[in-house]
Amino acid sequence: MLAIACASASALIVQLPGRTLSYQPVPGTPGAAAKPAAGLPFGYYGGPVMPSNTNYALYWDPAGASAYPAEYQPAIDSWFENLAHDSGGLQNTDSVLIQYGDTAGEFANYDSYFGGALIDTTPYPASGCAAAPICLTDEQLRTEIRQYVEAHALPIDLTHEYFLLTPPGVESCFEAAGHKCSDGTKRAAYCAYHGYIPVGNAVLVYATDPYVNGLNCDYGEEHPNNNAGDSAIGGGLAHEHSESVTDPEMNAWHDAKGQEVADRCRTFKAASEYGEPLGKAPDGSNFNQVISGALYWYQQEWSNAAASCQQRLAQPPSVLKVAPKSGSRAGGNAVTIKGTHFTAPATVSFGGVASPEVKVASPTAIVAVAPAGTPGTVDITLTTSAGTSPVTTKDRYKYKTK
Repeated sequence: MLAIACASASALIVQLPGRTLSYQPVPGTPGAAAKPAAGLPFGYYGGPVMPSNTNYALYWDPAGASAYPAEYQPAIDSWFENLAHDSGGLQNTDSVLIQYGDTAGEFANYDSYFGGALIDTTPYPASGCAAAPICLTDEQLRTEIRQYVEAHALPIDLTHEYFLLTPPGVESCFEAAGHKCSDGTKRAAYCAYHGYIPVGNAVLVYATDPYVNGLNCDYGEEHPNNNAGDSAIGGGLAHEHSESVTDPEMNAWHDAKGQEVADRCRTFKAASEYGEPLGKAPDGSNFNQVISGALYWYQQEWSNAAASCQQRLAQPPSVLKVAPKSGSRAGGNAVTIKGTHFTAPATVSFGGVASPEVKVASPTAIVAVAPAGTPGTVDITLTTSAGTSPVTTKDRYKYKTK
């Protein structure tokens, strides 16, 4: 029987005989929407994190089977390559994960590599579940992943992960009884999930990502690259990657309801789940991640440090330009401030005097009403939850004598 690890209908960590799994729920199912503002402690449970992550995209593609769309594999491979290219930076959600450590003194560093695309041509076994014409259980998927990895002498440890991606029409269930199944079935419960397989004294970290383009898991998703790869990344791949890094054995970082670092931000409310869009892609879609110059749209990750969902590691704001550069000593005029890392709520000070009205227009623009001041030049500083902008010659504002 399927058992929920925590006594809650919204638990996302499940116990099966001999194994533990963590899944991203299908929108609209019980427990699908998290409540990051509920005040639940997001705690550490003593297990390991992944100090680095070398990721493999494993495509199960037997001869004569259902085909992946032509752009699918290149789009997913590129995402992993782009993550690796920007590794160590602060540009995307992977930078949020570096705050999570373990008792061994390791942290979930943004130290990412792409191990490559792997093509598994082994025929699918006879269906182990009945939720779809081709329906494989987690046990069958685990068996195939392990056999492939061992047959090709690939690494098995806490610094490598294998993402199994199946094509359209290949569905799965956690177990033969089909209590929880993938999005393309009548018992749809999950978009993707991650787990681990004990192999001797090591563990094989894996995630499974069924095809979700056009299904419930793709509902409301933006496609800035205008292809099915966007649905895979936003509908499960990025989610499971982040949770594997911070909770590979489901005993490191999660809350009392079994919500991990990505679950906490799967709220289905744009402001908390995705944050402020950074702009529009050529096809008109929003994007909130720029990774190695490529545009993406996927959920934020929970930051214990900021006590909120974040697109990237919170950084103090900086002021690059103010306009106009001067105004009446009586104040009252609107001043547009350009810069970086602007987040709400924010306060703006003119020479230490707070602005009476502040509007965060975007991550790079704020409009603040100048308070009254004494004639002379002052520095405009911004303060957000990440800190206060440093004083520079670019933030100066002059109060006129009249």
